[in-house]
Amino acid sequence: MTSSPFLPTGTVYGTLLNFRAELDALAPQMTQPPYKAPPKAPVLYVKTANTWSPHGSAITVPSSVPEVEIGASIGMVIGAEGDVEGFVLMNDLSIPHASFFRPPVKFKCVDGFLGIGPVLRDAQEVADPAHFHVEVRINGELKQSIDFSQLVRPAQQLLTDVGEFMTLAHGDVLMLGCDAGRPLARAGDRIEISAPGFESLCNTLVQEAAA
Repeated sequence: MTSSPFLPTGTVYGTLLNFRAELDALAPQMTQPPYKAPPKAPVLYVKTANTWSPHGSAITVPSSVPEVEIGASIGMVIGAEGDVEGFVLMNDLSIPHASFFRPPVKFKCVDGFLGIGPVLRDAQEVADPAHFHVEVRINGELKQSIDFSQLVRPAQQLLTDVGEFMTLAHGDVLMLGCDAGRPLARAGDRIEISAPGFESLCNTLVQEAAA
């Protein structure tokens, strides 16, 4: 009997500007209006439940969107005591956009735009999340390698800093972030996200049916 793919039971939060390369790339914008300074606290957004796509499922790309941005990440699943229960691969898809200042709902919360790994990896198996190394393949071709030692806020610090302004509940998921250089994909592409110690996450993009 095959077990069902993992799906969150709480809220899924994404984290912006948590890779050094991404922070450096956007640094010039941070001194511009409206904020005129880099953010001091973690910058979060919500991946609403309509975005969740289990491993192996097809993800529909709106006909008005020629390409989507792949945001390979790892999510920390929160345990009953506010600790980390486990880790899961995630594909935080978005419509390409230039601004990070305003809540990116229309770019990031399209139906199906969060691929979720098939199995939760027990946190007890993970010595240090900084050792995570994720690879992104499109149609079998390696497009991105991500080194989680390059986080601005390592996993535990991110959890602590978020906890200073909000409470994460049991079952919530907090993504560690997405690195710069995110690959683009289009309808027809098969996306595979893999990392040592994790079961790979695979989804295929399909074109929205004509109205």
